[in-house]
Amino acid sequence: MDLDLRKLRYFMAVAEHLNFGRAADALHIAQPVLSRQIRAFEDELKVQLFARDKRGTALTPAGEQLRIDGEALLNEAEAAHRRLRRAARGTRTFAVGFMPGLIVTGPVRALSGRHPDLSVEVLRTSWDEQVQALHDGRIDVSFVRLPIDQHGLALRPLFAEPRVVVVPVEHRLAGKETVSITDLADEHLLQPADAVPEWRDIASEARARGWAVQPSRVTHTVEEKLELVATGRGVVVLPESTATFYRRPDVTSAPIDDIGPNQVAVAWEAGRHDALIDEFVALAVAEYRTDPATGPDAGPAGVSTAG
Repeated sequence: MDLDLRKLRYFMAVAEHLNFGRAADALHIAQPVLSRQIRAFEDELKVQLFARDKRGTALTPAGEQLRIDGEALLNEAEAAHRRLRRAARGTRTFAVGFMPGLIVTGPVRALSGRHPDLSVEVLRTSWDEQVQALHDGRIDVSFVRLPIDQHGLALRPLFAEPRVVVVPVEHRLAGKETVSITDLADEHLLQPADAVPEWRDIASEARARGWAVQPSRVTHTVEEKLELVATGRGVVVLPESTATFYRRPDVTSAPIDDIGPNQVAVAWEAGRHDALIDEFVALAVAEYRTDPATGPDAGPAGVSTAG
C-alpha cells in the first residue's frame, strides 16, 4: 500500500512529543483531528503505533520501527521536492556543502569548467547540520568533518589535519607549544562531548576519581564558540584550519599532541546514483590526495571507501 506522507508527519510529531496535545500544537491542528488521523493511519497500516493508557502515550514496537524509518522517508521526500524545485528554475544546479575552515574551490571550479551549463552552488554547514543537509536535499555532496552519523551515506576520505585547543590569551595554557588532552580534563568544553571523544573519556575518568569536571556545552557556530572562549566561559577543540581561519587577538591556540587528527571526507547519500556526484567526488579526491598516507586508499579508521 502507498504510505500517506501527511499522516506520517502527524505520526512523527506524536512520536517526538509522546503527547497528542503538544503534538497538535506543534502541527497547528486541533487535537481531535490529530487523534482521528493517527487512528486512520493505524487502520491503513493494520498495526498499532501507540500504546495509550492513564500514564500517557508510548510507542509500540511497530511504532518505534516506523519512527526510525519515517525520518528517512520524510527526508527523502523533502530532498526530492527540493531537487524538483531546483530543476524547475530552468538551470541545472549542483550544490556542495562544506564545514568551516574547509575549501572546496578547486573541485567546484573544475566541475563548473567541465559543465558550463551547470550552476554549482556552495553552502556552509555547521556541525549540527552537515549530515541533515545531505539527507534533506539542500546539498548533493559535502565536505564533512568526522565523526558523523554515517547511516545512509557513502564517504570517501580526503585528508587529515591536527586538532588544537583554543583558549583565552590570559588562560593558563596560553603560549604553550603543545598541550595534552589531560590538561583539558577539568575545562568547560564548548561543544558536544561526542565531538571530542578523547576529552569525554578523560573527563569520565576524572569524575571517577572525584575531580570536579565542568560539563560540555552545546554551541552551534564557530563564531559563538570563540565569543564564549574570549570571555572565559570555556575552551574549544577545533581542526587547525578552522582555528587559523577564525584567528582573533583575544584567543590563542595550541596543538594537542596526544589525540588523533580530524578526518575530512566527502559524503553523499548512498542511495543516489548521479554521474555528477561521481565526477565531483573524483575531482575532490584528485585535489586533496597529496599524501598516500592520508589519501583515500589509505582510509581512516571507521570511514567507508564505498563509492
